[in-house]
Amino acid sequence: MNSVPDGTGKPQRRARYKGSHPRHFSEKYKEHASEKYPEEVQKVVAAGKTPAGTHRPICVPEILSILDPRPGQVGLDATLGFGGHTAELLKKVLPGGRIYALDVDPDELARTEQRLRGRGYSDNELIVRHSNFAGSAKLLNEEPAGFDFILADLGVSSMQLDDPRRGFTYKWEGPLDLRMNPRRGPSAAELIRSLDAVRLQRIFEEYADEPGAAVLARAVDKNKARIHTTLDLAELIARTLENKSAAQCSQQTRTSIRRVFQALRIAVNEEFTALEQFLRRLPLCLKPGGRAAVLSFHSGEDRRVMEFFRQGAEEGIYAEVSEDPIRPGAEERYANPRSKSALLRWAVKAGA
Repeated sequence: MNSVPDGTGKPQRRARYKGSHPRHFSEKYKEHASEKYPEEVQKVVAAGKTPAGTHRPICVPEILSILDPRPGQVGLDATLGFGGHTAELLKKVLPGGRIYALDVDPDELARTEQRLRGRGYSDNELIVRHSNFAGSAKLLNEEPAGFDFILADLGVSSMQLDDPRRGFTYKWEGPLDLRMNPRRGPSAAELIRSLDAVRLQRIFEEYADEPGAAVLARAVDKNKARIHTTLDLAELIARTLENKSAAQCSQQTRTSIRRVFQALRIAVNEEFTALEQFLRRLPLCLKPGGRAAVLSFHSGEDRRVMEFFRQGAEEGIYAEVSEDPIRPGAEERYANPRSKSALLRWAVKAGA
């Protein structure tokens, strides 16, 4: 029986689709099985798209240049995701080195570890832990000397964005969830029902700079009992701003929809709190002369990274920090449109 993964590890009958090309996430069984259908996956990549169920690592050459991983070193990928950055770092630290990898998403963590183990990486070379990157300092119990380099890619993975069951996008009908760890904490729909218009407005303003925050917060608060799915929220925003459906609304309104989803995702996962904890403890986790790279995707994240790095430099904690963020080159932005908003900053710990 042909089957595709359903998120539980159990084989399911392959989804049927009309025409010659699958459109929905569950129908793209060849993209989900990238090892089995490499030619089909390459066609998707060549078209400037990300294959379903995968993620394309961003700024790989720039990150390798910044971190300068070498054989025998110990590194940390604080956000494992699909494992693209981790795989490249492993190539550089072996033989003799090892990479620790963290991820808060238990489902994607298990799939990525299985895939990397299939490439022959042992428990001594790749150490995987289910954890938010805010808990990186706990790894000092295993590596008291700290790490030669640390990477944190703060972006939402394509696996999460593309899967309607995770509720990260309004393009497909799905539960309004938005949790990085779907087994912990309230979903976005549950969070909305627990907040009033004042608190919703603050979230939309502070986490996404949404100019229509006040109007949208009142609309969401008034209708929150009827908001259960991604399209429930998207249609409410479109009707509030333009009195049109989400499919017919202007680009400006679609931008507002994306901002509201972003704001709710940040709130649900307490992303800024986790990021500040990670940045505060980052110097403790680095060896003298150790290098850190952080890849962010919106101004709220980048501003926090910049401030912590600059403060660390002023206090003598860091010997050197990036003055300006590094952006993906034109070729990468064209080949992978999801890289367009990426901002890469780095720091080198003092005391080498």
